[in-house]
Amino acid sequence: MKCRICKREARVSLKSHNTAFCEDCFLAFFGRQVSRAIESQKLFTSDDRILVALSGGKDSLALMLELARQGYAVTGLHLDLGIGQSSRLAREAVENFCQKEHLPLLIKELAREGLAIPRVKEALKRPICSACGSIKRYYFNKVAMDEGFSVLATGHNLDDEVARLFSNTLRWDTCYLGQQSPLLEAEGGFVRKVKPLWRLTEYETANYAFLCNIQTHYAPCPYSAGASFSVLKGLMQRLEHLMPGRKIDFYQGFLKRGRPVFSQLEEKSVTLHPCSHCGYPTSAEDLCQVCRIREQLAQSREP
Repeated sequence: MKCRICKREARVSLKSHNTAFCEDCFLAFFGRQVSRAIESQKLFTSDDRILVALSGGKDSLALMLELARQGYAVTGLHLDLGIGQSSRLAREAVENFCQKEHLPLLIKELAREGLAIPRVKEALKRPICSACGSIKRYYFNKVAMDEGFSVLATGHNLDDEVARLFSNTLRWDTCYLGQQSPLLEAEGGFVRKVKPLWRLTEYETANYAFLCNIQTHYAPCPYSAGASFSVLKGLMQRLEHLMPGRKIDFYQGFLKRGRPVFSQLEEKSVTLHPCSHCGYPTSAEDLCQVCRIREQLAQSREP
């Protein structure tokens, strides 16, 4: 198979685009998709200071590298969740990557905050994924605000966004459907949040990481087995195999025609208040989710 652009031997075949690229042309294609994603949704400009959430996986590291190559002012942030070997390998991958690429990095250790995920799981005695997600979102936003960044970027790709949209639609969760977007503007204590990989699939970011020799973190979280999100991703992958291009059509159609309707409902139904303990914005009347988790941790230590 030949590259569509230069006619050299192709390295990457993309059924959704009915094309194939050599290494150089694929990397150029990837960069154009990121630029198009940024410009079409007005995610940020070259004047912004961008904090990139780095998990150690292919998507976040690929995003960090591509934004740096495009000249944006980026700094990485890694949350060490304190989950044994999984967290050790993830942190090692992030630190090695940033050292190799000469990119700035911040580390936040949740154990130092009294919120190591194994300890939280033990205290809550229920599935940990929701609480872990709340804690991560809290500290991503807090670090961005405290350190003066204007944008928080995450490595969510098209597969992530489509699976999330599918899940929210199955439940007709109007609040989450109103909020889902590659861009959430800054408001009331929240920094602007963006997803510059929203036009690119997991397969495409995996190819980018491989061709750029990005050494990623492979050890899965020991608490993620059976997560429904993986099931939904698998269903959409099968649909994409049978109908190439359907994922991007589904998501772009939602952004153009669905989200404007649901966002109006969300604006009417959600009111934010400062947490009475830490001041973090929350829709709850008193404590934010992380402060409630801290309360439960404190109660679990009582005799």
